[in-house]
Parts: sequence; C-alpha cells; structure tokens
Amino acid sequence: MSEQRFQRPFGGQGPRGQDSFGQNSFGQDPYGQGPGGYDPGRDGRSSGLHRFLGGSPGAVLLRLVFLSVLVGAGMAMLGVTPGILFAQAYDTVRSLLELSFDTFHDAGRWFVAGAAVVVPLWLLSRVFARGR
Repeated sequence: MSEQRFQRPFGGQGPRGQDSFGQNSFGQDPYGQGPGGYDPGRDGRSSGLHRFLGGSPGAVLLRLVFLSVLVGAGMAMLGVTPGILFAQAYDTVRSLLELSFDTFHDAGRWFVAGAAVVVPLWLLSRVFARGR
C-alpha cells in the first residue's frame, strides 16, 4: 500500500530523489526501512540481540511467558511434571543406546562368522585364478 502512495503514474523521480517505487537511490523508502520493509536499525545495522531473539527482547519475553503458562496448564491437566518428562527422556535414550550396542554386538558376531567363510574362499579363488 505504501508503494502505491508514492508511485508516479508515468514513472520518474519522486520527492527527495525517490524513484517510482518510493525508494531513494540507496534502496530505502522515506521512512528509513530497507528493501522489503526491513528496518536495519538506527545506525544502519540490525542489533545482534534483536536478530538473535527474533524481535525486541520485551516482546519475546512476553510471548515466552504466555506460552509457558499455556504449556504448564496443559501439562498440569495431563498430570505431567518436568521430573517425569526428564526421567522418561533419560530412560528412552538409555534403552536406545542399549539396543544399539546389542545390535552392534550381534553385527560383530555376524561379521566374524561371515569372514571365517568368505576370506578363505576369496584366498582360494585368488590362488586358483593366478594359475591361469
């Protein structure tokens, strides 16, 4: 909508060196926003904290508090506590590790049993192929 307000009907320069899309020669509109409405900040760069958080710290804190209350209420309705969640996560990871170690142990035995047959057969085939 702001682009339509600053467009000239036949193109050309607008006030203060603006082109027909309402942007000056540096790609910023008259309100200091860069291309696409991105506000680079007061000194021309976005602050690292603002960019990391995804918004202003106060707004992010307010959203996190609101979501924490909602999730906490839902967990309370289901009878789930953080202690139970961490204990179940620990048990799950531990059982997956034990399962993977058992699998590697079985695969190791299969490898040794297969190698006991395959390697001598390969050696015999190489010896007999050399004679040709």
